[in-house]
Amino acid sequence: MEEFAARSLRLEDDVFFLWQVEPTVIFGRNQVIENEVNLDYCRRHGIQFYRRKSGGGCVFADQSNVMMSYITRSDEVVKTFDRYMQMVVSMLTALGLTATSTQNNDVLIGGRKVSGNAFYHLPGYSIVHGTMLFDTDMQHMLSAITPPQAKLDKHGVQSVRQRITLLKEHTDLTIGEFKRFAVAQLCDHEYRLSPEEINAITINEQEYLNPNFIYGKENLPL
Repeated sequence: MEEFAARSLRLEDDVFFLWQVEPTVIFGRNQVIENEVNLDYCRRHGIQFYRRKSGGGCVFADQSNVMMSYITRSDEVVKTFDRYMQMVVSMLTALGLTATSTQNNDVLIGGRKVSGNAFYHLPGYSIVHGTMLFDTDMQHMLSAITPPQAKLDKHGVQSVRQRITLLKEHTDLTIGEFKRFAVAQLCDHEYRLSPEEINAITINEQEYLNPNFIYGKENLPL
């Protein structure tokens, strides 16, 4: 949908939308899947895994997470990223939270990570997307993106838990109310896709579902 918005809609306005997925690991463009994703764990627990076209690290998402996408007409990576990060920080600040951003493209609340973000570029357009950790299955998050040989113990879970925060710990809003709040803060009108446009997105999607893309051409599963 991000690619379609950039390549086909050719809108003058910036585009922002929220999305959610069933339990899924999403890993970066240049990552080797075996080094980042616990494939056995994912298969045992029905967790999907997909490669994205932006760089950065591996993330776990589920229906308790909110994913965010921002598309703008720009070739300037740094300015685009800075603008997007400030938009997210300002949105959380309007919610009454003390939010900051880091040079590692994270958004923090009280010094703990609540959002990670990544970037990729298409001719004339820049795309930034990221997570908003409203809530999640913490065991899935840690186990699905941990190489099989690395054993998680209770201390490891607690250690990671100390470095991140969940948005639900800082607001009384439900996840649905937060989504409506975010859209109201960041958008002033809506573009509704036609059935033909939705079909075109479904066609574009096939590239991401291709095992050659997911696993890497030289690294196909047996």
